[in-house]
Parts: sequence; C-alpha cells; structure tokens
Amino acid sequence: MPDAWWENFFHGVALDFWRAAISDEQTRAEADFIAKQLQLANSARVLDVPCGNGRLSIELAKRGFNLTGVDLAQEFMDEAQSSSLQAGVNVDWHTQDMRELPWSGEFDGAFCFGNSFGYLDDDANVDFLKAVSKTLKPGSRFILDAPAVAECFFPIFQSSRAFELAGIKVDTEHRYDHEQGRMFNDFTFTRNGVVDKRPSSQRVYTYRELAELLRAAARGERHEAIGCHAVSLQNC
Repeated sequence: MPDAWWENFFHGVALDFWRAAISDEQTRAEADFIAKQLQLANSARVLDVPCGNGRLSIELAKRGFNLTGVDLAQEFMDEAQSSSLQAGVNVDWHTQDMRELPWSGEFDGAFCFGNSFGYLDDDANVDFLKAVSKTLKPGSRFILDAPAVAECFFPIFQSSRAFELAGIKVDTEHRYDHEQGRMFNDFTFTRNGVVDKRPSSQRVYTYRELAELLRAAARGERHEAIGCHAVSLQNC
C-alpha cells in the first residue's frame, strides 16, 4: 500500500464512477444541509476542502455564497473550473494539499464532504483539522462528513462488495487492521474489458476519538465542530 495512495487514485475511471453515483438531487439536498447547519448569512465566505469536482461549491455559489474550493486532484479541479464557468458563478479554486491552507480567520464556515477524511496518518489528519480551524472566523462552524466513524461503519461492514453503474463494474475487497485502526481497500474497476486496480486506505476513528480530534484542533479558537455528529451518526 503506497503511503500517499490518494495522489494516484483520483483520476480516470474512479472519477467517472463517482460522477455517475452522485445525482443532482443529492447535491442540492447536501447543499441545503450545509447552508442550514453552518448558519450561513447572505454572501458568507465558505471553504470547501477537499472540494472534488466542485459540485457543492458551485451549488452553494448559485445561492449567493462566496465559495473557495481546495483539492489536490488536478482532473477534478479542471472540471470544477469548467463547470463553474458554465454555471456562471465565481468560485475561488486552489489546487493544493488540504493541509496547506494559507488563510487565517477569513471564512464564515467550512465543510469536508464526500468521505474525504482519514486518508492520512493520525498526525496529518490533525494537521488538516488544525489548518481548517485556522481559516475560520471566531464562532464559525465546520462540518465534517465522516461515514467511516466506527459506530456507523462496523455494523454494516462487508469484506467484499460489487457495484455496477454507468457501464463501470467495481469490485472491492476490504481488510481492517485493528492495530493501526485502518481499513485497507482494494478496488478493481472494469469498463469495456479494461481492468484497473487501485488500492486505498482510511483511518477508522470511534466517535469519541473523532470528537476529541475536532476539539483539540479548535482549542484556543472559538469554533464549533459539527459534522461528526450532525452528518454521520444520523445515518447509522
């Protein structure tokens, strides 16, 4: 398993499958949730990190909010820029590591959606949360979409699964390492007879562990960490 597996995972067929899996209706519903839970006022500045192809940033920008999107996947960022132009909205896109956020006290809210947390090791995950905390104004909120919380994940755990969507078949094999507290995943994408194998890994925190990480990241800052309980546990 490459240490930085995410650097080579998010391109081509994996992104095509993700695009097909998310409907416009789901994007609108998630944007409704984000706007409500972040308690956003008109023209609020909001950070979307990592933003993927920008679907949520663009939807929120259509509603009058000022969005900044950060992601490392170049293919997704190119798509985000093109899609925002087509939608006629202005989003500030940045292609960079989500731990390297240059802003300080500038955003009225932030969110991390799409099961994008936990790819890194523990220290780096904390670095990300601290980086987000630094960008926020006092009293602002942060939503963390964390479906890999142990209390949600393990009751529905399957060692292997198969999906097919938009002509893409995906076979997955999952292995949990209890010493590391990580899930190791092997994805096999098959489209038009072409097989593409890609590994991934994600840290599985308990609810208590994740809440402690969020509190530690915000310590000394007057921010509210929302997502681990508002998003994930409602889906258990």
